[in-house]
Amino acid sequence: MDLVKLQKALSVEAEHGFNNLEGKQYHFNEFLRLNFSEPAADLTLGDRQKCQAIAEKFAGYSDLTFSQRQHLVAETRRFLYQVHRDRLKDAESEQAAQSSGKQSSETTTQRRSLSAKSLTKTPRSTPLASDRSVTLDQSLTYLQGVGPKSAEKLAKLGLLTVHDVLYYYPRDHIDYARQVTIRELQVGETVTLVGTVKSCSCFTSPRNSKLTIVELVIRDATGQLKISRFFAGTRYSNRGWQEQQKRQFPVGAAIAASGLVKETKFGMTLEDPDLEILDHSGESDSLTVGRIIPVYPLTEGVGADLVRRTVVASLPAASQLQEALPQGLREHYGLIDLAQAIEQIHFPSDSEALQAARRRLVFDEFFYLQLGLLKRRREQQQIQTSAILAPQGDLIRQFMEALPFQFTGAQQRVVNDILNDLQKSNAMNRLVQGDVGSGKTVVAVVAILAAIEAGYQAAFMAPTEVLSEQHYRKLVGWFNLLNLPVELLTGSTKAAKRREIHAQLETGQLPLLVGTHALIQDTVNFQRLGLCVIDEQHRFGVQQRARLQQKGEHPHVLTMTATPIPRTLALTLHGDLDVSQIDELPPGRKAIKTTALVGRDRPHAYDLIRREIAQGRQVYVVLPLVEESEKLDLKSAIEEHQELQEKVFPDFQVGLLHGRMTSAEKDAAITQFRDNQTQILVSTTVVEVGVDVPNATVMLIEHADRFGLSQLHQLRGRVGRGASQSFCLLMSSSKSETSRQRLNVLEQSQDGFFISEMDMRFRGPGEVLGMRQSGLPDFALASLLEDQEVLEVAREAAEKAIAKDPTLDRFAAMKAELEYRYRRLMGGAILT
Repeated sequence: MDLVKLQKALSVEAEHGFNNLEGKQYHFNEFLRLNFSEPAADLTLGDRQKCQAIAEKFAGYSDLTFSQRQHLVAETRRFLYQVHRDRLKDAESEQAAQSSGKQSSETTTQRRSLSAKSLTKTPRSTPLASDRSVTLDQSLTYLQGVGPKSAEKLAKLGLLTVHDVLYYYPRDHIDYARQVTIRELQVGETVTLVGTVKSCSCFTSPRNSKLTIVELVIRDATGQLKISRFFAGTRYSNRGWQEQQKRQFPVGAAIAASGLVKETKFGMTLEDPDLEILDHSGESDSLTVGRIIPVYPLTEGVGADLVRRTVVASLPAASQLQEALPQGLREHYGLIDLAQAIEQIHFPSDSEALQAARRRLVFDEFFYLQLGLLKRRREQQQIQTSAILAPQGDLIRQFMEALPFQFTGAQQRVVNDILNDLQKSNAMNRLVQGDVGSGKTVVAVVAILAAIEAGYQAAFMAPTEVLSEQHYRKLVGWFNLLNLPVELLTGSTKAAKRREIHAQLETGQLPLLVGTHALIQDTVNFQRLGLCVIDEQHRFGVQQRARLQQKGEHPHVLTMTATPIPRTLALTLHGDLDVSQIDELPPGRKAIKTTALVGRDRPHAYDLIRREIAQGRQVYVVLPLVEESEKLDLKSAIEEHQELQEKVFPDFQVGLLHGRMTSAEKDAAITQFRDNQTQILVSTTVVEVGVDVPNATVMLIEHADRFGLSQLHQLRGRVGRGASQSFCLLMSSSKSETSRQRLNVLEQSQDGFFISEMDMRFRGPGEVLGMRQSGLPDFALASLLEDQEVLEVAREAAEKAIAKDPTLDRFAAMKAELEYRYRRLMGGAILT
C-alpha cells in the first residue's frame, strides 16, 4: 500500500472540492477502494480490518454529501498518517535496539527539553498554547477555534489535519516587530506604532457609493497620524456595520497599528494597516501587531486570519514530530531541531530565528532529495548487471584515424570516462554536457563502436525528426567508412521500410538505429541492445527514457545535452547521474561577434548580410515560436520570407523552414541550404534549426527578447562552425531594462555555463529547461537560486550518509522518512 500516493490522491481530491476526480484509469473513489481492498501485509489485523471498512465507504463515495465526503477524506488521511507514524516508531525501535538504546534516550530527552523550552518562550515569541490534547492526526473540524464551517474552507487549501497545517509553510513574512513613534516614521519602512484613538469615523465615500472608509486619527507623545482602511462593496454601506466599526475603536482606547509607511498629499500614513485594540496594560496577544507575521498562500473564501488562527492552534503538536536526522549531523551542519524549526517558520521570535528555521527546513528538502537520488543510483549499480562493452577490435582505431581532425583534450577525457564505464558490469548512466559545436556526437560514436565491437546493438534517440535526420546523416558518413549499416526510424518512415528495419533489428543485422520517439514503440525489438544514446535528454520524459532502456537487459545509457545546466540544477535533476563536461571547443574557432540591435539598426544588419553573402557565405533568420497559434507562426514566417525575397534581398535565394511543412519539404529546404542553393534560411522554431552548415556565418534573430538566454546561445552556436568570422545579430523592439540586461549577457559572454546560470537568475529554473514539466521537484520552501549553499551541504551530508551505510539500515528513522518525503517531493502519478 503506497502511503505517499494515497495521501497525494486524498490531498488533490480535497484541493478540487471533493468532486470525485477522474484519473487516467479510475475515478478517485475507485482508486481508493481498490487500494484499501488489498491492505499491506505488514499492517496489524486491526489496521487491515480498518482498510476493508474504508474501502467499503469509498465504494459509496459518489452518494455522500459534501460534508460526508470531507469527513471521510479527513478520516482516511488520519488513518494513513497513523500507519506512517507507526512505521516510523517501528523503525526507531529497531534503531534503538541496534544502538543499545543510547541514541533513542538522547533523542527523547532532547524532545522533552525542546517541548518545555518552546512552550515557555519569552513574550512576543511563538504564540503557543500548552494544550497537549492537540495531536498530529487530529481533524481540523475538532480543533479549538476552527469548527466544521472553517474546516470546510481550509480544505480548499488541502488542509485537513494538524499535520497538514504544520507543513503549510508561509510564502513570505512581514516584520511588524519594529516599534516606533509617530515622529520617527520613515517612508518605505514597515513598522508598528502604539498610541491612543483621538477620533474615529466611518462613512460611505461621496464619490463612490460602493466604497466605505474607516478613518482614524491616532496620537502619541510625539504627534498624531491619520490612517484609513477601505472596504469595497455595498454590504459595507449598511449603517449598522458602520456604527459597529466606530464602537470597535472608541476614543481614548490604546491601539497598535502596523503597516508600510507611505507619503500622500495629506501627509504620511500607513498603507492598509493591521489594527489591534490593546488591553489596559498596553499589551496584546495579537497574531500580527508587533510580530514578524507569516503570509500564507490563500484562495478565494479563505482569509489570512483564519489560516493564522489555525496554525496557532496546531503549533502545540509540533513537539510530537519525529526527528529523523541524527544529532551529530544536525550539530555538524548547524541545524536546529525539527519541532523548533516548524514553530519558528510560522511565528518567528526574530529574524535570526526565522533564518535558522528556514535553513533547517530547506536542508531537509534538499537532503532527502539527494539521499534518494544517491540511494537509487547505488541500488541500480548493485542490482543491474550490464554487459561489459570492452573494445574487442579495430573499429574505434579505424574511426579515429579516418577523422579529418584530432579530438580536443576535453573530448578525449570524456571518451576515457565513457570507455571506463563500459568496461564495468554496472550500467553506465552518464550525462555529457557541452556547448553547441563542442563535439558531443563524435564522442557518442566512440561509445557506439565499443558496443558494436562487443557484439551488441545501439540506439540513438533525438527529440525531433530534423535533429534525428541530422545525426543520421553524420553517422551514415562515418559508418560508411567502416562498412557498417545504420538506419533511421521516425514517424515519417514508410511502412515497408519500417518492417525491414524491425526485421534487421530482431536478427541483429542492424547494429545502430537512429530515431525519434518511434524507437520506443512496442513493435521495435532489438536482438541485443547494449547502449542507449539520448540527445537533448531533458526533452524526454522519465517514462520515455525508461521505455527505451527496457528494449534491452539493463543497457548502458549515455545522455547528451547542448544546454549547459547550472550545478544546482544538475544536482537536483541529475543527482543520480555521472556528469562529464566538454568544456573546450575545437581549435581554430573564432568567437562569434554578438550585437544587440533595435529597429533603427536594421539597415546596418542587412548591409552586413549582403557583404557576407557576396563573399559566398550564408545566413539564418530566426523567428520566435508563438505557442498560442501555429497559424500565426506560419503567417509571420511566410510574410517574412516574402518580404526578404521580394523587397530586401531580391538578388539572393531565400529558403523557408517551418513546423507545418512535411518531413520531405523540410528535408528539401535543409538540403538546398546545405548545398548553398539558398543563401538565406528563414525558420520559425529553435529546434528545427538543427542544421550543421559551416558556411553559415550570420545568425539574425528577430524578437530576441522572446527567447531565453540558453536558447539564444544555442541558436548562436549554429554559426561559427567554420574558419570565417561569424556574427549573431539580436534584433529586439523591447524597451524593458531587464530585456536589455539579458541581451547584454550574450554580447559579453560565449560561455554556455555562465549564460545558463544568468538565465536561471533572470527566468527561474523551470524556464531554463525550456518546458513546463521540467522534472524539477516540487519544493515547498527551497529555492535553487537563493539556497545554493544549502544544496551543496545537503548533497555532502547525503553522500556521507550513503558512504557510511548504503542501505541506511543504521539510520532506520531516516530511511523511513526518506521513502515518505522523497516520493512526496518528486510527485508522480496520483491516480493510476
